[in-house]
Formats: sequence, C-alpha cells, structure tokens
Amino acid sequence: MITEKLIPYLLDSIKQYWDLLAFTDYPGPAITYGEVGRQIAWLHSLYRECGLKKGSKIALAGKNGSNWALVWFSAVTYGATIVPILANFSPEDTAHIVNHSEAGILFIARDKFEGIDEEQLRRVKYIFRLEDLQLLANKADKRTELVPALKDNPELQNLGKDQLDFPDVCDNEDIASIIYTSGTTGFSKGVMLAHRSLLANLIYARENLTFSVGAKVLCFLPLAHSFASAFDLLYPFTRGNHINFLDKIPAPKLLLSALQDLKPEVVMVVPLLIEKIYKKQLQPVIEEPKMKVLMKVPLLNKVVYKKIKDKLMTAFGGNIVELIAGGAPMNADVEQFMMKIKFPFTIGYGMTECGPLISYARWFDRRFESSGRIVDSLRCKIDSSDPANIPGEVVLTGDNLFSGYYNNPEATAETLRAGWLYTGDIGTLDKDGFIYLRGRSKNMILGPSGENIYPELVEQKVNNLPYVLESVVLERDRQLHALVYPDLDALDQEKIPEAKIPQIMEENRQAVNSTLADFSRIVKFHIVNEAFQKTPTQKIKRYLYR
Repeated sequence: MITEKLIPYLLDSIKQYWDLLAFTDYPGPAITYGEVGRQIAWLHSLYRECGLKKGSKIALAGKNGSNWALVWFSAVTYGATIVPILANFSPEDTAHIVNHSEAGILFIARDKFEGIDEEQLRRVKYIFRLEDLQLLANKADKRTELVPALKDNPELQNLGKDQLDFPDVCDNEDIASIIYTSGTTGFSKGVMLAHRSLLANLIYARENLTFSVGAKVLCFLPLAHSFASAFDLLYPFTRGNHINFLDKIPAPKLLLSALQDLKPEVVMVVPLLIEKIYKKQLQPVIEEPKMKVLMKVPLLNKVVYKKIKDKLMTAFGGNIVELIAGGAPMNADVEQFMMKIKFPFTIGYGMTECGPLISYARWFDRRFESSGRIVDSLRCKIDSSDPANIPGEVVLTGDNLFSGYYNNPEATAETLRAGWLYTGDIGTLDKDGFIYLRGRSKNMILGPSGENIYPELVEQKVNNLPYVLESVVLERDRQLHALVYPDLDALDQEKIPEAKIPQIMEENRQAVNSTLADFSRIVKFHIVNEAFQKTPTQKIKRYLYR
C-alpha cells in the first residue's frame, strides 16, 4: 500500500529545485522551477475564480509545450482531474471527449479551437487559449478577464519558495487524470488513473531509472499519452530535470540534430523511430560485402561492433546512459543487432490502464525478445496451462491499476474482474519474471490446423525485407495476405522504376516464406500507396485495414 502523497511530492520538488531550469519550448528560452511554481499558484487562483472544486474536470487539448505541462501540474496539485486530449484527435472526437468527461473548463490550442463549435461543449463554462493561457470564451458571465495576469499580480510575482504552498486535498484513490485512449481497435475509452497509479509509476522510476538531477530531457512523445506524461514529464520534474519540449515526434534527422544539441542521458522513444534509424543509417553499412566478412572474423568483429556503437552513441548526443523504447513491439532483427553491439537500449511494456508501466529491465539485464521484468508494484499471471512455454492472456493486479473507464461500467466490468486487469495481450512469463509478448488476442489468426498465428511476428520479418517500409498481415479466405507500403525514399535513391516494384515485392514474398512455418506463409503481397494510419505510439490502427 502506497503511503506517499503526490501533491506534497510535487510541491517539495519545486522548492528543492527552485533555481534550476525546468521547461523550454525547444529551442526557445527556459523558465525555472520557481517560475513554474508561481505560474501554478496563478492558475490555482484562476481555477478558484472559475468555481472549480476538488475533482472538477479540466480538459487540455494541444501539442507538447511548457503551458501544456503547467496546466497538467496545476490541475493535479489543485486536486482537480486533468483530461488530456491527443493533439491528432479530430474536432468531433475532441468535442466528444470534453463532453463525455464532463469538463468544466478547457485549455485548447488556437488551431484546434478553430474547428470546434463551442456551443456543442455542453458543460464547459470557460475556454482558454493554450498558447498564452488567455480567456477565449466565457459562457458563464460577460467578463473578459477572470484574474489579473501573473505579471500584474505583485503578490504572486514575488512569491518565494517559503511562501509557496499547495494544500494536500487528495487521497490516493482520488482520480488525477482521465486519459482517452487511441488504440488499434478504434474505440476511445476514458481511463481513470488515481493518484495511487501515478505514484506507483513515479516510485518505481525513482528507484530504477538513472536521470541525474538537472540533466536535460528531450520530450517529443505526445504528453497526452501515459508513457510520455509519466516518464518525460512527471518523473523528470521530480528530479529537477530541464525538460525540452518538441511539439511532435520528429523525423529521425531532426531528432538526431536535437539530441546532438541537448546531449541527454536518457531518451524515451517508440520502437518505430529506432527501426527507421537502423534501416536508414546502420543496415546499409552492415550489409556491405566487406563489412559482412569483417563481422564473421573473431576479434575483428568486436572492433567493428565497437565502432558502430561509438558512431551510434555520438549520433544520440554522446551522453546516452539508456535509450528506453515503449508503446509498441520492437523488430527482433533490430533488437538483436542493438544487443550485439552492446548499445544501452531496452524495451519496456505498459498500457494506459497501468499508468502505464508493467515491465522494464535495465539495458544490461534485459533478455532478447522480452519486454523486461514485471515491476514490483504489480503481480502478473498468464492465463495458460504452462505460463513459461504456452502463450496466454497477460493478467495483472497491483497499485498501478486504473480505477475503471469513466462512465462506462460495461467496459470496466469486461476488463477489470475481481481486482485483476485482463490486458488482451498474449505472452509468456519466465521463472525470473521476464515477460515475452506475442501479440494481441484480438489480432491472433487461427491457422488451417488450429495453429495460433500472431501477425505482429510475421510483420517483423516482412518489414526487414528490401524496400519495405511497413506492413499489415491479415486473413482473407482462410489465407494470409500482407498489405505492404514500399520504402519510396530508398527506391528513389536507387533510381528503381515504379513498374519494377511488383516484381521486387513478389521476390520478397518468396524470400520471407522460406523463413516461415508452412501455416504462416503469405499467399500475396498487396502494395498500398500511402503509410498506414497509426496511434500516438506508432502502432498501426489495424481495424482500418481488415
């Protein structure tokens, strides 16, 4: 049982790191933890003027940035419930979430507000522009300003750390956040995360991650997702880190440029980014005939691996202690190579309903194809007669678990049963607590003789083929087909005509089938002309392609 409290923890962090840099909208100017504290105090005065009480809902829609973080921290420390909305949600979905969550006030980016009919927001009384926190619409009365700006409030402007105070109004079972998922199934549900869940993730991070006090953090994963909000925002904030916000997931070239500038120690990524860097920068090098020969020679191959590792470390800023991937499965070939060169890279497993962490292991402890060891705040069982060898559904209980889906008792009852979370993920669990995921139960395909086919594992092999960028494997007429999106950049660079693509893909199909079991071979590749639509953690929205 967790006895720590989140609001005092955050208040102590602000006071402890008062003079350190806290937030930058990269590459702009920075504000200190002291300035963050004053801004939060000002936002609290704004909430009081809006009539917000403990448990009131504050909706937040927009891209990563300092003001996004200020609203998040101010809501949680006020005792309100923050409802972050993913920036890529449509205006209709955004309005639906604001209404479904029963939010009383809304902070929204200017460009997103233009697509919203404010009259459709039934319960919202006040709407604020996220870029400058100014009032956009007042549906409660005729005032155009609720409280004076911080710069016009001498009392708050001169507030020192000894005067800063956030009353601890919350119990650990109170709801801190409602996160509406954007999953691969197409259904959005409001995941209620209690203070307990955020604290369980925070305590584990404090005891197992390696962020140095004051170190720079690059935050580019969407903060409305639980992975980024926990480990790119909440935990770094309690370590006095200087959090640099990018407003979207950058292309690999822009990402590497920012990493060169900031030289962070720990970077959170989604596997797709690493796979792109591997495919574009490393794979062409290691597939050169000369390099293939060198890598087969004992002792010489160690020298080659070290040179590749050093080059990759430099590309990531030269200061990397650990690269942590989460949110989606990792391509096995990429993972194997990263382990071979001893790059400090690891894969975690989580889901929004656990706020998000389920498993993790330091890079030097991790095991091939595992997603780390189950965290100590959770218990895990596999719904299988032989959990170490026969895959079954991953079932969890513990402090990380969510409190249910907001205003959706049917979905809650289906997922939470007798205190256990039925994840829908299929995997095995070894005797040391390491978990190995095979795929989603809803995606599993039954083979001709009853074999379980996990399309995600087949896709890994397809995605390693020449000129393939990404793929979706699915069942049609009791046979496996693959939708394939070609790597157009690579085809252009090598001046391969478009007319030759079908021939290349047929050769690829035959090549990959030679590595697959009979029951999981692909009868046809279907070439698609645009990238697949994805969730914020870059998982393909499979339901769109069935």
